[in-house]
Amino acid sequence: MRPFPEKVLKDFPREFAVFKKLNSPAKIQDFLDGLRINFEKGGDTSRSPLMVLRKREAHCIEGAMLAAAALWYHGERPLLLDLKTKKGDDDHVVALFKQGGHWGAISKTNHAVLRYRDPIYRTIRELVLSYFHEYFLDSGVKTLRTYSRPFSLLPFGDDWLTSAENLWEINNALDESPHFDIAEKGAIAKLRLSHPLEREAGKIVEWKKGE
Repeated sequence: MRPFPEKVLKDFPREFAVFKKLNSPAKIQDFLDGLRINFEKGGDTSRSPLMVLRKREAHCIEGAMLAAAALWYHGERPLLLDLKTKKGDDDHVVALFKQGGHWGAISKTNHAVLRYRDPIYRTIRELVLSYFHEYFLDSGVKTLRTYSRPFSLLPFGDDWLTSAENLWEINNALDESPHFDIAEKGAIAKLRLSHPLEREAGKIVEWKKGE
């Protein structure tokens, strides 16, 4: 695997200096938690890590790409994982990491659920299933349906780290990459609604618009 590009560190030393301190998945997650949520008030965005560091806000895929970049800086592969839902709900993207042969995930979200996962999962599927019962609408309908294989950002070169333009190429490539079903249709048809208490807890948000 090629190393994190020195040119990025040389050209943008002030912004990327923080990566030196983010030397564990837990520290990367803590940093993401401190960023405001990007509510995309001016329209849809898919900001590069540089733009996220400058604006100090991110939504899920922006946070995942920043986390993947920080992992790459410390010698890990920059990997994303896409979680796709049924129509009516939003997909979610996390950054993957592996420790001791087990998978974990770094996640930027505004809600009480769909957050960080410690590296205790033997397979990607095990990790994905840990999100299944947390992924539901206000009606209680569970919506998670498919997941991608680990998606490497290395084929996209170095420009994605510092681009001033939205990274729609990465968004689209991730969306179009192979995905695997969570469960068979028969099992999906018999899913129980989430409990009303779970639904109420799911409404808790960390950031409110205007803050």
